[in-house]
Amino acid sequence: MVFASLVFAGDKGFNPPPLNPARTYPAHEAHTDEKVTIAIDPFDTEAKAALFKIKYKEYDLLPIRLIISNDGDKPLMLDHARIELVTAHREKLTPAERDDILRKLARPEKVTSRPKVRLPIPGTHDNKPISRDAREEVEAAMFLSVPVSPNSTNSGFLFFDVSGIENPEAQAHLYISGIKAGTKELFYFDIPLEEYLSRPAPGKSTAN
Repeated sequence: MVFASLVFAGDKGFNPPPLNPARTYPAHEAHTDEKVTIAIDPFDTEAKAALFKIKYKEYDLLPIRLIISNDGDKPLMLDHARIELVTAHREKLTPAERDDILRKLARPEKVTSRPKVRLPIPGTHDNKPISRDAREEVEAAMFLSVPVSPNSTNSGFLFFDVSGIENPEAQAHLYISGIKAGTKELFYFDIPLEEYLSRPAPGKSTAN
């Protein structure tokens, strides 16, 4: 699993929404003893999805913004972090990697599962062309494996392939493990998406 701080790539045309502390989002889990809070914010509605140029829903891709607040005095190491979106029917989905997403955009009707072997992006004549803007948006929005500094908040987008799954967010949970504060591994996070579905996301008033 690859994590990262969000890349603010204004020159690439991607303009992320304002970032608030993780505790201000409805779907979050706080480990007060470890001084870490993680939140999730699905971008599944038409209004929120307007952030992107690509209509990910049309490709059965679900963007979920991940927000990590580190209120401790040690950096959070994410290079060995693991994440799964577990649905109500116990399907376990891992975030799509860059090549998976681009392959899906190129030939959505041909992608029915997440390949174990990474293949080159299709380039045959029956593929849908992928624009430079689309590639740059995907790369700008995704996570990279960089630490979260003390007393800071990082965020970025995870993209889940939900092909064939009806209402994937209902009763789903996001499990995150393997995060370390220095050399100590944190207790796992289990964030139900129902917290997001049952309450509104934070408004602009929370940004101050």
